[in-house]
Amino acid sequence: AKSSSLSVKDKTFMKKAAKGGMMEVAMGNLAEQNGQSEDVKSFGKRMVTDHSKANDELKSIASQKGVQLPSKEPTTKWSSDKAYMDAMVKDHEKDLAEFQEEAKTGSDPDVKKFAEDTAKMVQEHLELAKETQSKLK
Repeated sequence: AKSSSLSVKDKTFMKKAAKGGMMEVAMGNLAEQNGQSEDVKSFGKRMVTDHSKANDELKSIASQKGVQLPSKEPTTKWSSDKAYMDAMVKDHEKDLAEFQEEAKTGSDPDVKKFAEDTAKMVQEHLELAKETQSKLK
């Protein structure tokens, strides 16, 4: 009964957010290990910290509502600082739109609040990603 306020759209959002979040953490770890630039390393570290926290929040909402989130670790490869930062700008632009959309149109209040709070974080990441990206050129 707990999941009654969850729409299909909410569940889809949660699953995408979980996948995306795990990807951010995995890529962030790689950036921290393999980044050439200190800025890229510290950006990666920030992704690991922030997205781990968001992932845990999402997991706790999902378990309260009986939603099964994907748990498969994403496979990631490192190519370069520039490729990573370009991907981070693109990813965060796309994610920001998805999180803002869910915050506006979601059915479940807990999921909407998660989307709204996380959108603020994603916005910060996007600005930081653009700034970091511009230092690499």
